[in-house]
Amino acid sequence: MRTIGVAIPIPEPWGSQLQRYRESIGDPMAEHIPPHITLVPPVDLAPAVATEVERHLREAAQAVTPFTVHLRGTATFRPLSPVVFVALAEGISGCESLEQAVRSGPLGVDLNYPYHPHVTIAHGVDEAVLDRAFSDLADFEARFEVDSFTLYVHDDVDGWVPGHTFELRAVVAR
Repeated sequence: MRTIGVAIPIPEPWGSQLQRYRESIGDPMAEHIPPHITLVPPVDLAPAVATEVERHLREAAQAVTPFTVHLRGTATFRPLSPVVFVALAEGISGCESLEQAVRSGPLGVDLNYPYHPHVTIAHGVDEAVLDRAFSDLADFEARFEVDSFTLYVHDDVDGWVPGHTFELRAVVAR
């Protein structure tokens, strides 16, 4: 078995900025999880289905048009979950459409919570650090075009390693 996940990576310069911030507050998973918007959470798959999964992801990418994401400010899942994140001010519906296309077929996994696109900036740290992250990045803002998503494979040493990238290909009817 191998553990995979599917996500929209946060492009530069914001990806490195968020990565450094998460590391600076002592988030224990920061070094192993690049900044991203999750589409499919971690799932264990048999290597025999890898070809089927990649075919499914190519088809999903062809069904969704590129869209804009605007990250702005912070929010939290507390008290349900000890997480602080950068929120999406724009692009939620695009992420939801992409998530529905990707999280189907061989990746039709159940979620523990309703899908809510976000970029985690603090998790697994004490309440004071969560409060600090909420405040420190309250003015964070980034805008970028989502024209692809990435299949990540979990490695016990390196954490989440980007694998194949799938370009969004759907064409808007005129």
